[in-house]
Amino acid sequence: MQSLLVNHYIILATILFTIGVLGVLIRRNAIIVFMCIELMLNAVNLLLVTFSAMHNEAGGQVFVFFIMAVAAAEVAVGLAILVMIYRNVRSVDINRLNRIRW
Repeated sequence: MQSLLVNHYIILATILFTIGVLGVLIRRNAIIVFMCIELMLNAVNLLLVTFSAMHNEAGGQVFVFFIMAVAAAEVAVGLAILVMIYRNVRSVDINRLNRIRW
């Protein structure tokens, strides 16, 4: 891979990761926070695939496959928990959920 192309991927992944971090820190909706966490995972996956292709090794791409499987399981469990919380509280606002005592 050309050096210029790798630099573009690094810049794109950095931008995506930064947007994800800002979304987690600023937004208060739990669903959007989950989406931002997934965005950060995808930025890391992009870098792993880029460096794997740059070094002509498949290790990074295999690792991305496992990260995607774990992320899918995380989303399934996280959304199930959010649905149960929404049924009880009628809100997915993180500030409101912090004030509730179970």
